[in-house]
Amino acid sequence: MSQFYNDVEPNIIDDEMVLKAVEKTCPEDLGELAQGENINFKDVTELQLSFKSILQIDNLWRLENLTKLQLDNNVIEKIEALESLVHLVWLDLSFNNIEVIEGLDTLVKLQDLSLYSNRISKIENMDTLQELQIFSIGKNNLTNLENREAAVSKYQDLTKPLEQEEARALALQEIKQAKQEELEYHETAFVEHLNGSFLFDSLYEEDTEAAKLASLPGVGDLLQAYRKEFVSVCEKLYNYGLEEYEKREAEVSDFYKTLHEVLLASQEESKKAMFDFENRNKQRLDEIHHARSYDVAESKRAECQEDILQLSDTLMTLEALLSNELEEQLQIFKRTIDVTVSTFMENVKEMMGQCRDLENQHHEKLMEIALTTLEKSLKGKLEEDLPADVQTLLVDKNTIVNAVNMSHSIRLRKIDKRESDMLCNTYHWHISVTEKAFQTESDRNRACIKRITSYINTLQKELDNTKI
Repeated sequence: MSQFYNDVEPNIIDDEMVLKAVEKTCPEDLGELAQGENINFKDVTELQLSFKSILQIDNLWRLENLTKLQLDNNVIEKIEALESLVHLVWLDLSFNNIEVIEGLDTLVKLQDLSLYSNRISKIENMDTLQELQIFSIGKNNLTNLENREAAVSKYQDLTKPLEQEEARALALQEIKQAKQEELEYHETAFVEHLNGSFLFDSLYEEDTEAAKLASLPGVGDLLQAYRKEFVSVCEKLYNYGLEEYEKREAEVSDFYKTLHEVLLASQEESKKAMFDFENRNKQRLDEIHHARSYDVAESKRAECQEDILQLSDTLMTLEALLSNELEEQLQIFKRTIDVTVSTFMENVKEMMGQCRDLENQHHEKLMEIALTTLEKSLKGKLEEDLPADVQTLLVDKNTIVNAVNMSHSIRLRKIDKRESDMLCNTYHWHISVTEKAFQTESDRNRACIKRITSYINTLQKELDNTKI
């Protein structure tokens, strides 16, 4: 992580940094640690100095009773100035720029040492660390095999399990992060959980009757065919949703790019008008100041006053023209987004309608199987034994019909809910993106008029205060 500090001013550990770290680490204990207005550093046992852009370790000698020290995620290049910390048990120097293992000779009580992600090329100078139990040395430059056989043999029990665990944890974290980013992308496109069987599986999650009905003869094959067609429609909707998302994003990006170009052109005109005015105005103010008579000064003042009014009209006119042009662009953008969103919503309805049709078809076939099974059961002609909970549905026609209808209703509601969520999210995005565009322009217009007014007032005051 130290590469992120390239543009940050490196620090050396000083008294102020240490004091702030102590106050942050144990604010509840400051009353006991304080003696008068000073901190009793001998009572401090833990210190965290992570993410401080520290280049050089120093000024820790007073913390002689430290047992835990965090110096990770800095830009430290050398292990130094730790000799007095003889009670250290835990030391974290990971994510730095350390090249050599050194300066640890007096830390004989050290049990946990992390040098993960540095620039170390050789394991050395650790003979005094007899109490060491955990040693993290992964992600370094350990490529030089010279004089390493003994070190590997000595420390392999400490390093290998931890490095393997770190690798597993890092891999799992990367997988988790990738899945989270993918989910957020899908949610932004309103198609989350449509790239697979999630929606279909969710139809049956809370449906206890469906599990019983699945045991009826022939329902297994029926469900498999239903699932295949349903998931196919979901994936079609998923792919379409991603394409439309990219299209919407491109339309929004193109709109703001056009707005930016229009604004730049208008700003250039305004800047030119102000630049030309200020060149003239500087000369006139100088002429007023050095005028040899009152009449000459007043004449020049009148010219300057007229120029200010003309500049005000010019700037206000340019702003009005800009506002009108941006209003036209906003209306074009709104019409474009209206069409895009309307088309998307209609297609969502059409594909979700296909899901409903599949559910209705499945329901009809399931009802046929259920009634046929009931008839065979009542006549004692069933060819296979059914689970006891399934047999409770086969007592009469009303019971089995109600079970099939209830299961059908649950699934339809979930399909309707998914469609409603997609349509509502799309609608809210539509309202949000268009309202934001109009509101942004309104705020810009008001702010611009305010700046012009303030600028003109400043020029007027400058003129009024000019002395002959």
